Amino acid sequence: MDKHPLVSQEGYDPNHLLDALIQKLGLKNDAALSRALEVRPPVISKIRHRTLPVGASLLIRMHEVTDLSIRELRELMGDRRKRMRISEADGRPKKLEEEEI
Repeated sequence: MDKHPLVSQEGYDPNHLLDALIQKLGLKNDAALSRALEVRPPVISKIRHRTLPVGASLLIRMHEVTDLSIRELRELMGDRRKRMRISEADGRPKKLEEEEI
């Protein structure tokens, strides 16, 4: 499996983001953070070990829990990209023949 381009981006450090969230929320560890974000603990572990990038849905959940803006969250992890893009398949409406009736 190829690494996501963000994971190899210079300056990208998801640990800084996760540590900042733990501190802001007054939590003790990654397990408590996973409960607060309502994700399974392996998700946090994979992000820490840079095998999984922080996805858009998780960023939104972090925003909901912390009230930090998405821009602030991205800056905390060192994501300096100007835009976040979704793939062409995401958000594309289904063709009529693909829809279940």
